[in-house]
Amino acid sequence: MALFTDGSAASIDDLTAQDSQLLSVANVEAIDVTQKLALAQDQIALELTTMLARLSYVDQLFWLPPQPNIGSVVVTPSLKLWHAFRTLELVYTDAYNSQLNDRYAGRRDQFHASAKWAYEKLLQIGVGIVTYPVAQAATPNVVSSPGNLPDGTYYVTMAWLNSAGEEGAPAVTAAISTTSSTFLVQPGAAPQNAVAWNLYAGTDPNALELQNASPIPAGQPWMQPGTVTTGGRAPGTGQSPNYTKPMPRVIQRG
Repeated sequence: MALFTDGSAASIDDLTAQDSQLLSVANVEAIDVTQKLALAQDQIALELTTMLARLSYVDQLFWLPPQPNIGSVVVTPSLKLWHAFRTLELVYTDAYNSQLNDRYAGRRDQFHASAKWAYEKLLQIGVGIVTYPVAQAATPNVVSSPGNLPDGTYYVTMAWLNSAGEEGAPAVTAAISTTSSTFLVQPGAAPQNAVAWNLYAGTDPNALELQNASPIPAGQPWMQPGTVTTGGRAPGTGQSPNYTKPMPRVIQRG
């Protein structure tokens, strides 16, 4: 699972799974769905920050250090649904305000109720927390280097690891074509809590596999040997929560 701060909790695909008419409505009403995703993310970030801040001092005594904040929140199914429904509510609010069409008002109210339902489930189940969060990796710098890797196009990604061996979300995949050479991967600066990284590569961007036998220390580059290892595991989606914490209730807008 990705961290909430890695990027948008829900995607446009998640929205269209809930509302097949979304893209048509957005096109007709000139609504930027990506912008609404970002706005909903900002609103939920503020509400999550408020919930974490409202934990009592007594509760804080039981937290494992460091005390959790928005950067340690994991995108769990209930949080993803909350974001998706909040975004759809914003889209149909915008559409209604533009046309004052009762059909849009009905969809707005429906998704407002759905967002409240997902919010309540999040409160009941709890917010997923990781103790030592590792941010999603940035796309690494992949360059040609002398070597004998078979000629072709290769796809590469990476993910950071913390001291417990927990892996963050993988980077956006990079591509490189080789001719009588191999490739060198430079990971860039390590984010907070990252101590090592894993390298995934393959000739199919949808079938990348782990190449390193042991974690690569932060700051150390990776030189791909003469073959691409097959049979390894694929990149994960990020850290799973170390624990969940039911949150105090805050009054939602509307």
